[in-house]
Amino acid sequence: MIRIWTDAAEAGLLDRYGERGSTFAYLPETPQSQAVSVTMPVRLPSWNVPFGLAPIFEMNLPEGFLRERLRLAFAKATGTFDDFDLLSVVGRSQLGRIRYTGDKERLHEDVPFQSVDEILERRRGGDLFRYLLERFASFSGISGVQPKILVRDEKAFAQTEHAGRRFSQSYKGATHIVKLWEPDEYPQLAANEYFCLTAARRCGLDAPPFRLAEDGLALVIDRFDLRTDGTYRGFEDFCVLNARRTDEKYRGSYETSVMKRFGQFANSVHVNEDLEKLFTLIALNCALRNGDAHLKNFGILYDDVLGEARLAPVYDLVTTSVYLPQDRLALTLNGATTWPTAKELRKLGETRTGAAPAKVRQILERIDDALAETAADVRAWINDHPEFAEIGERMLGEWKIGSAADRALS
Repeated sequence: MIRIWTDAAEAGLLDRYGERGSTFAYLPETPQSQAVSVTMPVRLPSWNVPFGLAPIFEMNLPEGFLRERLRLAFAKATGTFDDFDLLSVVGRSQLGRIRYTGDKERLHEDVPFQSVDEILERRRGGDLFRYLLERFASFSGISGVQPKILVRDEKAFAQTEHAGRRFSQSYKGATHIVKLWEPDEYPQLAANEYFCLTAARRCGLDAPPFRLAEDGLALVIDRFDLRTDGTYRGFEDFCVLNARRTDEKYRGSYETSVMKRFGQFANSVHVNEDLEKLFTLIALNCALRNGDAHLKNFGILYDDVLGEARLAPVYDLVTTSVYLPQDRLALTLNGATTWPTAKELRKLGETRTGAAPAKVRQILERIDDALAETAADVRAWINDHPEFAEIGERMLGEWKIGSAADRALS
């Protein structure tokens, strides 16, 4: 049995259900403000799932390499290693406001310190990859096929104080997300994402602070869910909002499963502004040729589960077509997964955001300008890092094709 905590207070209990499912029940005294999700209000009946975990509890489970590493480390002790076991390992350190402990344990976070500057500056090659995974894998409740870890950088406290925002000195949780990649599988993926995020910021989209290691082997991102008092904002991805499991993240459309769904949960006076940003992000993904913009790569952020929700900052933005030349859209648009025409993008923007045609054209032109400006940064990095040349040139080629579609406004 697993105790579930929201906003540092116990909210309910999670247990196995049937042969392969799970059941969650709120404690009798739990107020609505401690609901685990905008999709699961506090109620007397339990929430039963016949297979696996409810989407909100599955949301941050590591996938791929990191999941397999944790399975190998813990399966011998547990005998099996399913989602329930994985949650019990990484549950104390998660993205968002939910935490998990054993049925007899109290809530605590105690992520080891790790200098972010060391990650950014030291050239340790594969040794850094192995070292960080060994030390932080069990503290990394964050989803993704490629390895991501959560680390606590002690300098984050001094930096926030210097900016006039006092960070709680008693805080023991993670402060940064570190993304690592196997060079032989997806070469230069850290630099790839760095420049895609740079383009997103130039489009006017919100992105947390991010930095690329000098050797290009790691990307370090500040947590966007962490407040300076050591508490957390609520975060939920669009798999949760669509009541879908992680293995269903490629099921749905951008029109309904993303834009319409956001409008249903936003509950915000800023909904039109955020819908324009959401459209901008979808169109940018098309221009970047990111074929992995699935339901888990969009999210909402909120301070109060009963209050307004805003579009989460952008994350997991990559030009995937440099690795998968025949890549397509992750979700359907206009009933297909082929890259959309400018006419189809304009239709999406006009019908789903309510923006005037001139405004939609302006957004597409801003994307084009952002890619052109970021292309200069890519070329500068190529000059200083010859090992990035092949991937960098491919990225620029894909951006040219993607932005040409945006320019075809007639």
